[in-house]
Amino acid sequence: MPVNPSSVHADSRAEPWRETLAARYAQVRNHTLALAAPLSAEDQCVQSMPDASPAKWHLAHTSWFFEAVVLAPHAADYQVFDSRFFHLFNSYYEALGSRHPRPQRGLLTRPSLAEVRAYREHVDATVLRFIAQARDEAWQAAGPLIELGLNHEQQHQELILTDILHLLSCNPLLPAYQSAETPVLRLAAGTAALNWIEMQGGTVDVGHAGEGFAFDNETPRHPVLLAPYRIADRLVTCGEYAQFIADGGYERPALWLSDGWAAVQAGGWKAPVYWIAPGDPRAAIAHWQVFGLHGVRPLDPAAPVSQLSFYEAAAYAEWAGARLPTEFEWEAAAGVPEMTQMTGHVWQWTRSSYDPYPGFRPLSGAVSEYNGKFMVGQLVLRGGSSATPPGHTRPSYRNFFPPSARWQFSGVRLAKDASC
Repeated sequence: MPVNPSSVHADSRAEPWRETLAARYAQVRNHTLALAAPLSAEDQCVQSMPDASPAKWHLAHTSWFFEAVVLAPHAADYQVFDSRFFHLFNSYYEALGSRHPRPQRGLLTRPSLAEVRAYREHVDATVLRFIAQARDEAWQAAGPLIELGLNHEQQHQELILTDILHLLSCNPLLPAYQSAETPVLRLAAGTAALNWIEMQGGTVDVGHAGEGFAFDNETPRHPVLLAPYRIADRLVTCGEYAQFIADGGYERPALWLSDGWAAVQAGGWKAPVYWIAPGDPRAAIAHWQVFGLHGVRPLDPAAPVSQLSFYEAAAYAEWAGARLPTEFEWEAAAGVPEMTQMTGHVWQWTRSSYDPYPGFRPLSGAVSEYNGKFMVGQLVLRGGSSATPPGHTRPSYRNFFPPSARWQFSGVRLAKDASC
């Protein structure tokens, strides 16, 4: 049942911010249900790999976050829906108790999808009452956590799409998530000739500027020194990446980082994960197809290449006589008017390790585990993809994944040193 925020109105006419937050809460929660609507109960229970989660688990976990982080500690007389769910749908919060092993989330045939949806309705009704009635002292602690929970849920909305795409790709029928007549994602913009934007470098401020919401890993804002560099004004296209394949890109170890070449050999990589070759990976691009949320479609040579690992992005950059930008070079270029496709297409790999900023301090309480403890062995991506909820990202947003991750909507923007 869709979330209806109207129950807030009667108690909050003098405080319009409560109505505004209730409306935003309803919009985010309803969008999650809309993303799950095309999926059968069977679709929503299966886990295709340890790095992905079933859609039913996403529906439950995003409700668990509001229950465990907001309601249980801050809402007076809160009635827990089912105490067993605290274990089943905890993701990685050690401070909040035990959890079901991540690789075994697909074994949770119980609770049923209907029970999970009832759990969401229970949490939604209580959160809306809390927004309407919370006293100032409770609100001081819980208000920021509700905003964090909404941004957390938007992250899981993207994961619902990326995880279901991987799941459906494992089905030999290659079924579509939705028909092409019902657009799922924003279409890629037309592609012009690639131009290089000259960036003067120098000392620039990076990180969240303090207006509006940001995750803790975007702070504190601080200066960095950049050497002069050049950055591409648009993303690398499928057609350009096909030239890399045709030139033997997946067969030339000199183009690859050592770990990347090992991944190519171990995984038998010959093209991006959802590309379908007509027998010969070096065939003309007109013969390639790609599997996406709308099923199998002809590959669009003008579309940004997607579903690349960091290793593939770095190898392509080496082949192209370029490199990947650092996350700070990317952020400094984000405000340049000539830059295109900075968000809404694919996440863009950078050459930056996911490390804390100088003076970084995690959030307090259980949510201190949200970002900081993952700051090792990961690479930063910037921008936002066609699967990212509109309005969720900003230039300082830091996404992160291990370098071998291929199932996300991730692609390439090139950079060069100024002397190249």
